[in-house]
Amino acid sequence: MKVTIDSHSGFCAGVVRAISEAESAIEKWGSVSCLGDIVHNRIEVQRLEAMGLRTINHDGIKELTAGSHMLIRAHGEPPTTYALAKSVGVEVIDATCPVVAALQRRVQRAYKAMKQCGGQLVILGKHGHAEVVGLIGQVGGDAVVIESEAEVDAIDFSRPVYLLSQTTQSVALFERLCKIIEDRLTDGATLTADDTICRRVSSREEHLRRFAKSHDIVIFVCGRKSSNGKVLYNICLEENPRSYNIEEASELVPEWFTDAQTVGVCGATSTPLWLMESVAKQIEKL
Repeated sequence: MKVTIDSHSGFCAGVVRAISEAESAIEKWGSVSCLGDIVHNRIEVQRLEAMGLRTINHDGIKELTAGSHMLIRAHGEPPTTYALAKSVGVEVIDATCPVVAALQRRVQRAYKAMKQCGGQLVILGKHGHAEVVGLIGQVGGDAVVIESEAEVDAIDFSRPVYLLSQTTQSVALFERLCKIIEDRLTDGATLTADDTICRRVSSREEHLRRFAKSHDIVIFVCGRKSSNGKVLYNICLEENPRSYNIEEASELVPEWFTDAQTVGVCGATSTPLWLMESVAKQIEKL
């Protein structure tokens, strides 16, 4: 049985940058607090916590001592988080992904444009996701968040719409939503669609389809919290019904590999290469 690791899977540039910032901070100060999981992968978070990373929530900011260091992960944060950290005297290490930071600025500009014409800001994104929370926080929460086509009724189709997207959403879903919104707009209302999906992430979709088709079995490795992981795993499943989603090697089931000649191991933008390698080694042992 031949086991192949997808060369296009693994950390995106934003996650690599955030983890590098965390490792450098730990080396310099011995420990550093991270607001939320630095990456939606439990195994990688545990590795970094063993080095000196401490994961806190927003309530934990108030408990930090003045002069301590807190890392903002790649997902970004709303302005209120920076203000709170400043009030406590905490030094912020801003590891917001540059793509996300640019999107935050676009959200602010789009909101101002909609205010001038009586329109509304609509963001395609996962409810409660850290990146989305950071995006709507740029405009005081005055935005409509929709996660799927089933939620479009939350939009007022009699008013202008400015549509943007969380960086890790599906391009196909964004395009479908554009069509649905355009078809339902009334009274001369217009749609401004700003495709803000990260192409370094979305470009993996077509490659992953080919990768999934070319193997008898696909093992997709990602953390349970990974939004991007859910999207990419479903793509694998569409192309290959013998696709399985696991978080770590211990979840492998020997019966999955009956009669398989080729196995492809792949993962989300939050999945470290070392973890995919450990899964591949375990499969080879099976």
